[in-house]
Amino acid sequence: MHRAWLLMALVFPQLLVWGAQREWEGAWGGAQEEEEREREALMLKHLQEALELAAGKEDENPGENSETKEAWENQDGQGEGEEDPTQAPSPSPSPSPTPEDVITYILGRLAGLDSGLHQLHVRLHTLDTRVVELTQGLRQLRQAARDTRDAVQGLQDAQSRAEREHGRLEGCLKGLRLGHKCFLLSREFEAQEAAQARCAARGGSLAQPADRAQMEALAGYLRGALAPYNWPVWLGVHDRRAEGLYLFENGQRVSFFAWHRAPRPEPGDREPRGAPTLHPLSPDQPNGGPLENCVAQASDDGSWWDHDCQRRLYYVCEFPF
Repeated sequence: MHRAWLLMALVFPQLLVWGAQREWEGAWGGAQEEEEREREALMLKHLQEALELAAGKEDENPGENSETKEAWENQDGQGEGEEDPTQAPSPSPSPSPTPEDVITYILGRLAGLDSGLHQLHVRLHTLDTRVVELTQGLRQLRQAARDTRDAVQGLQDAQSRAEREHGRLEGCLKGLRLGHKCFLLSREFEAQEAAQARCAARGGSLAQPADRAQMEALAGYLRGALAPYNWPVWLGVHDRRAEGLYLFENGQRVSFFAWHRAPRPEPGDREPRGAPTLHPLSPDQPNGGPLENCVAQASDDGSWWDHDCQRRLYYVCEFPF
């Protein structure tokens, strides 16, 4: 009988644990429900066979069973009355986790993850708000930069107009007025293109005498301004586009020329003995070929000379009146 009770004590907790596991696994979908039922039926069958076997042995040996029962009772009484000093107390086994503990642990971890995700969402929202603020600030800065650039451009345009108007007035007040043009000499050394840019910045261009009368009047103005010296002065005439094709700065073709010519004896005149020959630095012009493509006017006689465009000379500007 005691063996039957011991067997029941060993089997029933396992049945309870299996039943609890079956209920816990059934909550997650019941994929192994049929297998657990078969295992439970098998355990019940083994328990029933064990109980029937124990009952049969008790009927065959009643004396032995009574003696065994009395021995168990004496041991139980002795265990209740006094403790065996030679037997060390067995440590209590640690409780095994139940399905409820597993579910509680999983729910706790899920709650922690949900809290972490909530914090991440809060930080992400804060970052999004900051990005929106920075984007709006950047857009405002760009708009301010555009407004400032427009304002600076407007100031520069106004300054350019003022400089052109001032140059035009200065040219007509200080220089030579001829019809609808005013000529003004600049005593600054510049290359031909730089001189043209300086004249354009002041509202004019390099001098472009339209006819021989304007050219002679300009020669008299330069001779009076620079006498007694002879200085070449840039004009707005060049043949950079094609050799021998002389154009004004406005693109019009030059219709007359005043090239320098070396002095020669008159026909029939006999050159006196010991008379100096022609100066080698005063040949007929133009003589520079493709190396000299810009025209300057001499201040002593008003003749034209071709020069290297990079040479730095005085220049004369013309302004509309």
